[in-house]
Amino acid sequence: MPYDEYTADRVREVLDRKKVGYREIKMMGGLCMMVDEKMCCGLLTNKEDGQPMLMARIGEAAMVEALTAAHVHSKASNIRPMKGYVFVGADGIDREDDLESWINKCLAYNPLAKSSKKKKK
Repeated sequence: MPYDEYTADRVREVLDRKKVGYREIKMMGGLCMMVDEKMCCGLLTNKEDGQPMLMARIGEAAMVEALTAAHVHSKASNIRPMKGYVFVGADGIDREDDLESWINKCLAYNPLAKSSKKKKK
């Protein structure tokens, strides 16, 4: 299922306002925002309800606390659980300050994240 373009625009606005350099990659049926060549966050559509979700890379330590929040899950219906990532449902990113808070958590973890290994051509 494709990602929600409106939510993608909202994420772009937050990253642009923070003057964060990023690039976009379409993968896993969604859109990933790469910061410093590492996956920072992503957007996808929940297959169960058709609503947008934010895939937030916040690290394993922050996951424990984040999973106690409403609308936060360890996996999405169409993606297996991934270490260091949480999936935030539409109601958890509906307000601008909530979305920005999740982006801030992703950006805070990004310097600590490991880069993916480059595939050989």
